[in-house]
Amino acid sequence: MNQQQEYQHELQKVHDRDFTHNWVSSSAFLFYLQVACFVALLFGGCYMLYTKRVHNPEVTIQESTLYTPKYK
Repeated sequence: MNQQQEYQHELQKVHDRDFTHNWVSSSAFLFYLQVACFVALLFGGCYMLYTKRVHNPEVTIQESTLYTPKYK
């Protein structure tokens, strides 16, 4: 009988630490995992937008169309 109680006690300890059997700790873990993934996705998107931003090329403008036009 003592071995059976010891086995049940060890089994209960495993169930308490197991992710699938402890709903409270697993839901907290999943919540923080979702928050971490969202923050990583947000920073990754911001970094991509920062590195791939549009660089304005040098465009030649006719001098007659400037704010203070220059005529020949």
